[in-house]
Amino acid sequence: MNDNTIQWHPAFCAAFQIELEQDNDKLEFIMEYQLSKKPMSIDLLVIKKDEADQVSKNIGNIFRKHNIVQYKSPEDYLSIRAFYKTYGYACFYMADAESKEPILPEDITLTYVCNRYPGKLMKYLREKKKLSVKKHDEGIYYLEGDQFAIQIIITHELSEKENYWLQKLRPDLKSGGEIREFMKKYTPYKTSSLYQAVADVVLRANKEEVEEEKKMCSALYEIFADELEEAKKKGNEAGMQQGMQQGMQQGIQTGIKALILDNLQENKSREKIIGKLVKLFELSTQEAEEYYRKYAV
Repeated sequence: MNDNTIQWHPAFCAAFQIELEQDNDKLEFIMEYQLSKKPMSIDLLVIKKDEADQVSKNIGNIFRKHNIVQYKSPEDYLSIRAFYKTYGYACFYMADAESKEPILPEDITLTYVCNRYPGKLMKYLREKKKLSVKKHDEGIYYLEGDQFAIQIIITHELSEKENYWLQKLRPDLKSGGEIREFMKKYTPYKTSSLYQAVADVVLRANKEEVEEEKKMCSALYEIFADELEEAKKKGNEAGMQQGMQQGMQQGIQTGIKALILDNLQENKSREKIIGKLVKLFELSTQEAEEYYRKYAV
């Protein structure tokens, strides 16, 4: 396998467990659950230890005793065929169970997770299967009218507040804001293998934006550190605050200049450079163009 191939599924399983961590004592997580001796497995099987327990997190509100979770990476999509493949897994799981008590359809839930809304599938389920689609929460849709309880989770639509780690499991995060906030939230958990799995994939998938963030932060830090040290020597809070403000302003100027010059060396177009300035530094197009004319010499 190419070393550059991003392994989304392990990171998804980690993010899913992070989202449900407040209920972890009630649940058992089994990755790549083998349905048979032949190569056929479920991405994630979540079993409630006590069927009577209620899962408080929104993505687990639907859970019953046996919960089958299938994930589609951001590059993939949830097709009609993929829907029925996982549906078949549920039937096989129910029929092949070795438990003393039989597993019935009402004991099972199906969760499909994908990055974008599967419009073609939803239309098919409504028109051909006569299932109703009800929005349970941001990015979470229940399919009603089937023998199994089914939900479809659209990670791109999830609430940052409620489902931060699943919502960020995608390759289109923006530097200057999202990536900086992601690293800030990750730092307290950097020793956790679950959070490490998520962060590794997110940062690799957003490699170009991460590099832009590094360039900007490096330039900011160099100037900002000098000003902080100078303010500290003054020995008063006002001086510290003024030094911080001046350092940030100068750092932004340096960061803008560094971005323009670096991208010119990489033969990036004027339009692309201006676009990056607008996105990274929250400039207007006119302001970005003025900086380009100033530094692109």
